[in-house]
Amino acid sequence: MTAKTTALFETHRQLGAKLTDFGGWEMPLSYPSGTIAEHLACRRGAAVFDVSHLGTVVVEGSGARDRVQAALTNNIDKVAPGRAQYTHLLDPNDASVIDDIIVVWVAEERFFVMPNASNTENVIGVLGGTDITRNRSVLALQGPSAMGIAASFDPTIAEMKRFRVQEFRFGGEDGHVSTTGYTGEQGVEFSVPNSVAPQLFGELIERGAIPAGLGARDTLRLEAGLPLHGHELGPGITPYEAGLGWVVDLSKPEFRGRDALLHQEQSGRRYSLVGVMASSRQPLRADMELRRPEGELVGRVSSGNFSPMLGVGIGLAFVTSPVAVHDYLEVGQGKNVRRVEVVDLPFVSKAYAKT
Repeated sequence: MTAKTTALFETHRQLGAKLTDFGGWEMPLSYPSGTIAEHLACRRGAAVFDVSHLGTVVVEGSGARDRVQAALTNNIDKVAPGRAQYTHLLDPNDASVIDDIIVVWVAEERFFVMPNASNTENVIGVLGGTDITRNRSVLALQGPSAMGIAASFDPTIAEMKRFRVQEFRFGGEDGHVSTTGYTGEQGVEFSVPNSVAPQLFGELIERGAIPAGLGARDTLRLEAGLPLHGHELGPGITPYEAGLGWVVDLSKPEFRGRDALLHQEQSGRRYSLVGVMASSRQPLRADMELRRPEGELVGRVSSGNFSPMLGVGIGLAFVTSPVAVHDYLEVGQGKNVRRVEVVDLPFVSKAYAKT
């Protein structure tokens, strides 16, 4: 099957991007500057990512709010039009996370539900709605300088708080901008018609943003301790086991998977998510086994890589027996055994948590 492409595909090629298949989309993994340089640009200045592969399903009309409320774990009544919310869609049988989702409440009875790239059909199957993924582009501008660059297009953006959304007009076309992201930095995500996306991408670069690919996006989210679907979320993993119980509102009398989640909790959590840090630059990798020094298997790394900010290998891991911060575990076998330390998450503090 031929991979889908975004409206910025030719732009990425012209910029010399290394392209890769991700969720059925051909996306930039990195640009000639390299993943580490892109990562550091986001932490120290501003980077712009094409994340148009993420889904957008419009749920609107009479009863739209009730459909969102009944399907997803979080409580939409905690927010209001003009705000966004992070939430989960659960499997009704075992409460595992089918997808983690951003819901953008655009207007009364109008929502943009944004699933991961491969899960759009699952969301439509539960919520209904109209898939507009191929009709719009999403550009994520992230980093300490991001809000200043965004405000150069529209000064009102500078006043937006975290997880807010408002209209954004560019190139004579209507879109919206939300103060969301997946890097641990302050920033915004622009959703605009495909026809103006290359122009906006170019102007963001002209105003100081560095183009960045999915490689940097992954190392940034890992440093920030943010989950990745298929690693920290997915079949057999409940929100509680992923350390994300705050996205579940049990005060709602009903939502998809609620009964299964309560049953799973009564049975006892099978594992918990922790952070582990090596003392060398060698990256940690998914599926590495974690053992106590005496040999007991206690878990596996779910995501791992090299941290450009810390200069060492880091990883998120599911453990099946209790461990404490500053405990030492081992990865590898034989002469390749390395010691890792259990650490608090996030590895690098989230900039938006300081505001």
